[in-house]
Formats: sequence, C-alpha cells, structure tokens
Amino acid sequence: MAGPTDEFHVYDTTLRDGAQREGISYSVTDKLAVARLLDGLGVGFIEGGWPGALPKDTEFFARAAAGDLELKHAKLVAFGATRKAGVKVEEDPQVKALIDSQAPVVTLVAKSDLRHIERALRTDADENLKMVRDTVRFLKDHGRRVFLDAEHFFDGYAFSPDTSLRVLESAVEGGADVVVLCDTNGGQLPLGLAETVAEVVAKTGFRVGIHCQDDTSCAVANTLAAVQAGATHVQCTANGYGERAGNADLFAVVGNLVTKLGMEVLPIGALAELTRVSHALAEIANIAPDTHQAYVGSSAFAHKAGLHASAIKVDPELYNHIDPDTVGNDMRVLVTEMAGRASIELKGREFGLDLAGRGTEVGSALKRVKELEAKGWSFEAADASMELLLRTELSELDTPPFTLESYRVVLDHRSDGEIVSEATVKVHVAGERVIATAEGIGPVHALDAALRKALLPHLSWLDTVELADYKVRILTEHPGTDAVTRVLVESTDGEREWTTVGVHGNIVEASWLALCDALVHKSMRSG
Repeated sequence: MAGPTDEFHVYDTTLRDGAQREGISYSVTDKLAVARLLDGLGVGFIEGGWPGALPKDTEFFARAAAGDLELKHAKLVAFGATRKAGVKVEEDPQVKALIDSQAPVVTLVAKSDLRHIERALRTDADENLKMVRDTVRFLKDHGRRVFLDAEHFFDGYAFSPDTSLRVLESAVEGGADVVVLCDTNGGQLPLGLAETVAEVVAKTGFRVGIHCQDDTSCAVANTLAAVQAGATHVQCTANGYGERAGNADLFAVVGNLVTKLGMEVLPIGALAELTRVSHALAEIANIAPDTHQAYVGSSAFAHKAGLHASAIKVDPELYNHIDPDTVGNDMRVLVTEMAGRASIELKGREFGLDLAGRGTEVGSALKRVKELEAKGWSFEAADASMELLLRTELSELDTPPFTLESYRVVLDHRSDGEIVSEATVKVHVAGERVIATAEGIGPVHALDAALRKALLPHLSWLDTVELADYKVRILTEHPGTDAVTRVLVESTDGEREWTTVGVHGNIVEASWLALCDALVHKSMRSG
C-alpha cells in the first residue's frame, strides 16, 4: 500500500477506553487537543467517547460539530451500546444520543458471551441478536457507518461459539462494516488468539477487527497476531492507556505494522512523528512518558554495555532494530561502570568531540567514570556532568566562571514555628571576592539563592537559568544516617534542558556539586 486506505483501519480509542486509566481525567479542552494530535498523526478513526452517557463526552461532540474540531485525516466516532432489551430502538435515549452527536461513524458494543447475555443483560440470546440487528440497521438508516465491538468475544467463543458467531452475523445483517473481536479481560495469548481470528474469518468471510487489553502484557503481540491472521482493523490507545493494565499501545502497534510488516498505515512522513506525539499526549494526560516504551521511549535506543557500544561504533544497525530517526527518536550511548572505550568515544561524538587518536585521554576518562560510579555517581542520566568530566580529562574546559571559597547554611526555627534556611557563599568571580547571603524555604533553596545573588552582577546569562527539577536518592549501599546522597538537578534556559549530578554523604554538598556543574555547563555553552 502506498498510504492509508479503507482497506486497513488504525482506530484510536484514547478518549474513551484510554480515559478509563486510573489517574487520567480529560477536560473537554484536553479531549479536543488529543483529537487534533491523533488526527495530525494520521490515524483513520478517533473514538471521542460515549455521548448521552457522560456529560463531558456529549459536550465534546457538540463542540466538534460546532466547528471546534476540524479533522484532516480521521473520522470522528461515537461509542455507545445497542438498544436495551425490550425497548424499541427509536425510543432508546442512548441510541438517540448517538444520532444527535452528529459523528459520521458509530461503534456499538454488544455482548457476545452467552453468560454475559444471560447474567449481565438478563435476557436471552435471541433478544440480544435483535438488539444488535435493530440498532445497527437504525444507525445505518440514519446515514452512519457502523462498527460492532463484540465484547468478551474470545471467552464467549470458547464457551459457546455458535452464540458468538450469531452476534457477528446479526451485526453484518444489520449493515455493520466491521465486527471487532474484543479480548475484553486481556486474558488471551498470541497463538490461541490468532487461531480464533483465522477461524472466524474463514467461517464468516466478514471484515474483522481486533481490540486487545494488556492484562497479560500481550496486547500489542495479540493485535499483531490478529492482523497476521486476517484482521484489517486495529483498535489501540496512545501509550497503551486504559483500564487495569491498559490497552494495545498505538505507537508500538503502528511502529510494528509499518517497519516490520511493511504496511503503510499512516500518511507519508507521519511515522517520524510517533515520538513527538507520544510525549505530547503524555503531557496532556499528566503522566510522565515511559522511558522504556518501545519505539518512542527515551531509552528505546539507549545502549549501556561496552560490548554494544563497540559494535555500534562500527555500525549502529548491529544493535538497533531500526533507525531511531524513522520514528522520530534518537540513539543514545550511556556511560556507566559498564562502559568501554567505545562508549566514551561515541559519547564524545554526541558532544561534538573528536577523540580519534586520543587513546590516553579516553582511557583516563573511562577510569575516572568507573571510579566515580563505584562511589555512587551516575552519569547515564546526567549528560551535562558527563560532558564536563570528559572535557576536563581532555583539557578542553575553559576556566570555570567562579570558584568557591566557602559556603555556610544555617537553619532558623523561629518562635512562631516558621522554619527558614539562610545561606552565605563566598566566591571569586571576574577577579573579585564576593560575599552574598540569602534566605530560602530549605537549605538547598537558600544556597541556590545566595549563589545567584553573588554571581548575577557578573554573569549576564544567569537570569535565564532556572531549576526545572530536583531529585534526591539515598543510596542503599550506605544505610542509616551515614547514607550517601545522590542529587540530580535539571536546569533550563528556556531553549534547552540539561542535567547534572552530585554525590556526597551530605545532601547540601551533593546539591552544591550538582548546582555548580549546572552553571559551569551553561557558561561553557554560552562561550
């Protein structure tokens, strides 16, 4: 295929199924932003929610219909249930809400497991078939394209295959375009699921889709197995968001379909947007991106072992299953106690350093890294400190912008119960000895404030630098009050971010080391 067509559907349900993840609560504005990002990526269908059942979803569809959402690639989908047992379809308010949503596509959920039909719906199999057929036909008569989600299909098919197949037949008789086999409780494994999908396709000839939950960590594998068994419609959520363990991850599924199965299911050039869109959607969901997520995680192409780095130095394809640029990601080499010379050389390339013919310096840097890591330092998350170390060993680091004479931090517990930290620093900067004192909420805050107060008149760029994040870890090798503290400081100047590390038995000193590295690194980059 030259690009996405109706022959294969990438269907996203982040705004409905994904929103059921614990901790996610999208506002209507959030939902519109998510839909725009997914449409920009080029998915074929965006399930916006359940109008009539949830007020926010009803408002979302109303705003979309009013022009607040203009889709270039995707079709908007409303989700809902078949008519209730014993109720005429035209009199069911939830079915009417699907029409009122003005969504061009509707996905209906229907029971396809006899046990659920009898125990949950409290009706019989024949009435359930009428509920499916009537609702699909009603929506089709109103100009809607209809997909059917056959809930608990795999469990139901194993228990009573005839009942489950008749549900699919009723949907197709009513005019459904796709019948979606749902692994609703996420209990299937790839080989068994693929066997069932192939069997259903062979028996019915229907167009089949797949919807997988991730309770066995097999949602992506199950989805791909279903495609290889004949499914031509995949339902996924961004970053695998969803109830319990989540759903099939949209980015892993699409990445595999395109790069492994050669299926051009996104518009040309869209695959390179996977990483950006994944992280943007994580931001809207207020969930930190999964660093180890396939294809789009920051560690997806990060290499730590020295053996790997040696091979990558010769040819990156020896250890990367695809070119990271293909999905908008980057390869990184992590320098740790596991590093070898190749790791140092590759890291140097990232910093713009040519280490060819500088074996002595590379060996010295490697030795220094191993010594510090043995004491609790960690450079794999602190590239800025790593660059400073490497440039120091290469004698390529300019004179630091300031040098410390001393600092002091005191804690003042006042009579009203307020606790205030006060720090005094004595530094030499631009040929002058400067003393500055400042207060802060805690000792590190006070120290940072005092240092900035001393340096700001001499370093014009300092007011652009902000502390973006501060992480503290007590290293377990040294338990109790003698524990060694590792501090990671993330800084930003509004254009880029960089991370530095400090390690010491005293948390204030560990913080000082990281803070100083942050300013030295900014000074180096500022020329």
